[in-house]
Amino acid sequence: MDPGRPAWHWLRRAAGVALDAVLPPQCLACAGITQTQGALCAACWARIAWLAPPLCARCGVPFEFDPAPGATGELLCAACLADPPSFVRARAVFRYDEASRGLVLAFKHADRTHSAPAFGHWLARVGAELLADADFVAPVPLHWTRLAWRRYNQSALLAHAVAQASGRACIPDLLRRTRRTPSQGAHGRAARRRNVRRAFAVSQRYRSDMAGRRIVLVDDVFTTGATVEECAQALTDSGAVDVAVLTLARVVRPVAA
Repeated sequence: MDPGRPAWHWLRRAAGVALDAVLPPQCLACAGITQTQGALCAACWARIAWLAPPLCARCGVPFEFDPAPGATGELLCAACLADPPSFVRARAVFRYDEASRGLVLAFKHADRTHSAPAFGHWLARVGAELLADADFVAPVPLHWTRLAWRRYNQSALLAHAVAQASGRACIPDLLRRTRRTPSQGAHGRAARRRNVRRAFAVSQRYRSDMAGRRIVLVDDVFTTGATVEECAQALTDSGAVDVAVLTLARVVRPVAA
């Protein structure tokens, strides 16, 4: 035993060993046996499309090809060049596709909330640059009626996990939904934007403290960006100078030929 380690460290380690003996660590995706708690097995890890550069500097969408050698300045996608979003940067951990869909939906709808700590570490690693100078993190809120029905806000769980992994503060009620909106499900980009327009506001208790703040907004899936765009707009309208977006997954649409 290392005498330099505090007693609680060894107690926690012993408790972890005992738990693993009774309940062997399982893959977050397929429930197969893994080496550690809160991990993916090798097969599931290999199937996940982890997002990495080259990416759009603004929205984080992956580029199909590497930028030309010697390219300088920020590389932006066509959508961000044509219509810059309210948030300054967005990053996601992996692509939302057949391989990752079950992992996300189980967390979102099937009470697999024990995945949150692992997701938080993944998010903190991918969003390290965004979190470095953030004052706090905050989740995309649910309307209170939907929260009562679902019993938890998956985005709030992710925000808390990111905050714990990164050492940032988390304000779970920074934003509120001013009205209940229909599911974004089958809507396209334009319909999604209309659906959530003015549906978010900074909670009254925090409005006087928004000036000059840098905030990382956390959500589960970035689809068209309509929801996080509207949330970022509400925050910047209240005085925030920098709103970044961090999501677990991102829909990547094929480039039209």
